[in-house]
Amino acid sequence: MTETPDVVASLESTAHRLDETRAEVEAFGKEDLQTLADALEDVDRILGQYESRATDRDDLEGYIEFRDTLSNTLDEIPVDVPHSEAFIEANEALTTGITSTLSASDFEHARTILEPARESALLLESWQSTRKEYRTARRAVEQRKSEIDDRIDELQDIVTLGEADLDAPTDTLADPIEAYNEAVTTAFHQYLDQTPACEVLGQLEATRYYPLVELPTPPQRLQSYLETVDVGSESISRLVELAEFSRSKLDHYVDDSEAFSSVVGTNRTYLSQLAEEAEALTVPWPPEPAREVKWRARELVAVVGRFADEATVVHARKLYRFASNDQDEFDRLRATAVARQRLTEEQRTRLKSGAIEAEIEQLRTDARELQASLEQHEPRH
Repeated sequence: MTETPDVVASLESTAHRLDETRAEVEAFGKEDLQTLADALEDVDRILGQYESRATDRDDLEGYIEFRDTLSNTLDEIPVDVPHSEAFIEANEALTTGITSTLSASDFEHARTILEPARESALLLESWQSTRKEYRTARRAVEQRKSEIDDRIDELQDIVTLGEADLDAPTDTLADPIEAYNEAVTTAFHQYLDQTPACEVLGQLEATRYYPLVELPTPPQRLQSYLETVDVGSESISRLVELAEFSRSKLDHYVDDSEAFSSVVGTNRTYLSQLAEEAEALTVPWPPEPAREVKWRARELVAVVGRFADEATVVHARKLYRFASNDQDEFDRLRATAVARQRLTEEQRTRLKSGAIEAEIEQLRTDARELQASLEQHEPRH
């Protein structure tokens, strides 16, 4: 991770260079520099194109064509363009009598004369390049600021976790959750094994009215099919088994093997994974805050009552009452459970030593420095 002083210093130096370059461009005028750059490009192209012919003693036509082309180009250059005198001087260096011949050194001399003009024209390119560097440097400061903000949030979470009573016994909270989870998982699996598939899907479809219990709504075509055929009275596991049969073997067990394969066969994955959905009926450890568990447990009581025995429903009601009637105690024990699960030994040590609080303070200082840099150096276009 790039250090704060580095990105701040980089933005500062880039902003200074950008100010200097912009001042130089403004001294000449952006449009005048662009005119100069275009003129130099035209002249350099002509010099490169005609040098070999203009220096050939036997190519008088080439020399004359070169002189005409160069003169026409120079005539189009505004007289007030920066370094206009350099173009005149370069033209004189490339002018000779009809009986004389230009040499490569004449061309080199002309290019040397134009070099100061070329350096000025490059100011535009330098300005554009420095503007890009400035945007990159500013993004680096923004990124560093974002990283620091994220790190502060992360450390604040650790501090909050450290405020929990790590020695508090959590059995009072863990025991009813564990008892309920075991009971509901067993009850759901038994329900799937012992209940006709058409009835199971009907109950699952009804759970869509309980959004906090995220059981999968059955495919409508599958549910409709199982409600109208004899094989719908088979268990879920039996349907999965039948779906693996060949068409000829399946003919011995269902009235219409083609329809069965078309509907049940294409939904075999859904049916085979239903047993895994018992997890949607359980309460995780550590649990969510009491306020959330309260409302979810209320829906679980209603859903579980559709397929489980009264003992399992009683476990769900106990969770509901605990989260409803003793929210402070629920959340206190939950905070202990979360802290035990999430805090590493190193984090606990750093909390006790005050190292985390010290890091947060340093990061806040860095964040203020970065923010000040961003405010001082606003976006430039």
